[in-house]
Amino acid sequence: MKRMNEKALREALKLYFVMGSANCREEPAEVLKKAIAGGITMFQFREKGKGALTGAEKFALAEELHYICKKAGIPFIVDDDIPLALALNADGVHIGQEDEPIERAREKIGDRILGVSVHRAEEAKAAIEKGADYFGVGPIFPTKTKEDARSAVGTGLIRKLRSEGYTIPMVGIGGIQPENAASVMEAGADGVAVISAISAAENVVRAAKTLKECVFY
Repeated sequence: MKRMNEKALREALKLYFVMGSANCREEPAEVLKKAIAGGITMFQFREKGKGALTGAEKFALAEELHYICKKAGIPFIVDDDIPLALALNADGVHIGQEDEPIERAREKIGDRILGVSVHRAEEAKAAIEKGADYFGVGPIFPTKTKEDARSAVGTGLIRKLRSEGYTIPMVGIGGIQPENAASVMEAGADGVAVISAISAAENVVRAAKTLKECVFY
């Protein structure tokens, strides 16, 4: 699989929707279809949290969501499950600091997209050296979606990394809503990653459209 070029990756990161079955008010496939209709530009399958699917059920859901993304031309990223990503021929993988070592993940996935969560400047430096294609910086604002979420870092880390010359694509994640999304972009992010702002919305299409207006300006 040929790696996405940096310009295309920046565009894809604009409105990055992250979701698993535990985050939805209705069937995940329906939520994803509506989110795509609302304008999301990338999707990450993150099947974690209370009641998350495992084994064959997890695979079946991932396969269904991957098909929906492929049909719509939306890059499909798998969170912290390299065997699943390879089995599906997904576009990439996203890993956190406590997941698979970055260099080992890069080795396994080849030219697929590799996203890495960073919370400090030291982690950013190491991630670039070891093969990250983009950073997920955060949590920017307090969030309840992730049970193991760290303390919010605000937009300061994005500003700091940009001021120090980091040109790698970056997306802010954590507690992002329409009212604060623009501040993340102004800090230097290429896009915003959201879970509940779309998945838990009463009107998923409208929620995605509203966020899209905040990042495409």
